[in-house]
Amino acid sequence: MAEEHKYVRIARKAIKKYVNENKEINLEGEISPDMEKRAGVFVSLKKRGKLRGCIGTIKPTQDNLASEITNNAISAATRDPRFAPVIAEEVDELAINVDVMGEPEKITGPQQLDVQEYGVIVKKGWRSGLLLPDLKGIDSVEKQIDVARRKAGIGRNEEVELYRFKVERYE
Repeated sequence: MAEEHKYVRIARKAIKKYVNENKEINLEGEISPDMEKRAGVFVSLKKRGKLRGCIGTIKPTQDNLASEITNNAISAATRDPRFAPVIAEEVDELAINVDVMGEPEKITGPQQLDVQEYGVIVKKGWRSGLLLPDLKGIDSVEKQIDVARRKAGIGRNEEVELYRFKVERYE
């Protein structure tokens, strides 16, 4: 198995410490210069190829990337309402993706999307839904938008604002 990227290692350490000891990891000595920046981050957990948790932030909420990763990793493991919290025995089985968000940009229509390259945000008033790019089973722009709409509780015939964004994905 290929060695995990340092962002993924930090996410795994954060999950392991929190699940085992109900404590957050000490990031001292973990923060390299590239982790000083601020960005939104999504952490996705899979177990045996199936989604096990995914939580993220579109815009940064923490002081640096390392803190954003650890917070969202713990949330993905313990606070995703779709799943029971991860237990200690599962942590080493998890495949973890860390997606560092690019700045969302408003677009005029679906023709400006590409499911492999761009994630999508759909907005209608206070409701919004997001779908990351390059996801298994999402093979068309229409499906990408439809899933994001469903996540937001926005009907198919409701007019929406569309935004696209890129991510840097780490595994």
